[in-house]
Amino acid sequence: MTTKQINQDDINKAVWNACDTFRGVISADTYKDFILTMLFLKYISDVYKDEYNKLVEQYGDNPELIHAMMSKQRFVLPEGASFWDLYEARHQPGNGERIDKALHALEEANGSKLKNVFQDISFNTDRLGQEKQKNDLLRHLLEDFGKDILNLSTERVGSLDIIGNAYEYLIKHFAAGSGATAGEYYTPPEVSTLLATVLEPVEGDQICDPCTGSGSLLLKCGAMVRKNSGSKKYALFGQEAIGSTWALAKMNMFLHGEDNHRIEWGDTIRNPLLLDKDSKGLLHFDVVTANPPFSLDKWGYEDASSDPYGRFRRGVPPKTKGDYAFISHMIETLKPESGRMAVVVPHGVLFRASSEGKIRQQLIEENLLDTVIGLPEKLFFGTGIPAAILIFKKHKTDNNVLFIDASREFKSGKNQNQLTSDNIQKVIDTYKARETTDKYSYLASFDEIKENDFNLNIPRYVDTFEEEAEIDLVAVRTERLQLQDELKNLEGEMAGYLKELGYE
Repeated sequence: MTTKQINQDDINKAVWNACDTFRGVISADTYKDFILTMLFLKYISDVYKDEYNKLVEQYGDNPELIHAMMSKQRFVLPEGASFWDLYEARHQPGNGERIDKALHALEEANGSKLKNVFQDISFNTDRLGQEKQKNDLLRHLLEDFGKDILNLSTERVGSLDIIGNAYEYLIKHFAAGSGATAGEYYTPPEVSTLLATVLEPVEGDQICDPCTGSGSLLLKCGAMVRKNSGSKKYALFGQEAIGSTWALAKMNMFLHGEDNHRIEWGDTIRNPLLLDKDSKGLLHFDVVTANPPFSLDKWGYEDASSDPYGRFRRGVPPKTKGDYAFISHMIETLKPESGRMAVVVPHGVLFRASSEGKIRQQLIEENLLDTVIGLPEKLFFGTGIPAAILIFKKHKTDNNVLFIDASREFKSGKNQNQLTSDNIQKVIDTYKARETTDKYSYLASFDEIKENDFNLNIPRYVDTFEEEAEIDLVAVRTERLQLQDELKNLEGEMAGYLKELGYE
């Protein structure tokens, strides 16, 4: 095998090409779990193999010592459970069953680290067709990942970033093709960058995303701490309701080197699992951020009024719209001194009345709302509607709310629009300056918001009206007369040509 260092584009292209095995056979939404799981298995197998070979070179005459040292690796691979064991047996019947057994053995051997991660992912499924077709498909998949280009040994890859980036690259491309379901697990990286930047996570922070998805928003916050302080002293927490998506998040964390995480699997509203030692109260965090499902129907309304954690003391959100259920949960998990949060919401959250209006009013009266940022339409996979970001803080220095209308500044795309680095920087600069700017931002006082009945609809505060240029009627009349003369001359010329050709 070659030991030449791999570059990001090569690995991205190689893992994406591996999807060709499944294209036209099953949907991308189904095979994404197979591709992402195989990338994870291949990576830990190559690293394990790399370490084993180094130890053999060093202690070749002491197999017991080698075995003991290998048992202390970041991931333990029992015999028969590595990618290469599966690759060697790829021509034999039973590939699906063998892969499932290997993943189960991996879970068992790695204790709590990988517990239940693969339980929702089965390669031995009838969705891949009858036994022979399934076996052939999985043989091709193993061969794709067994190519030299996907040698993911430490020596060749260099840093975890390349593997983590390849994983994110796959998730983004799967999201682009998944339509409405993409929102269940993916927040566009530009939006994640904006959220992480305005929240300014620092060394020592405990950071939580109660709607973790594939974990990219948490990872962005962790990267922000490292970038700003050079420190890895922070902790990532999260909860995700969908089992297969929770598994993606866990693998994503490990592939980015984020071993200091706690991601729970379960419904955040109905069954919050990030609890204190006595399991009687919610854990509290310095930073809370999320892109929850928009206006979720059936979010847990029935039990909300008797919530044991008092999350809905400001009011119970409407039965068919769970936006304020997530906001209420997030507010209650903020640390009393340092807590700050940013949440992506549909615009209806800003102005809908009834129970939502009452909750919104109380949050503003408690001086928790800091900033409202309007985003462009078509930023998110699965929905074309524009969204907004709400930023809340436990300790504000004023009782104003900053409104930013960033809805008109974006890079246009065929299916998705994008925020450019300049678009993001303008939002951040405006957020930090906390000032009114013409047609872009407005710093509203509490009294102004109260006068608007606590309606946060951005156009009420940021005037983006563009006056139409004055029309010079004399100039228009002169141009019109000139055009009439030109038309008269052209008609005369045309009549002459027709006469010459014999048409009277």
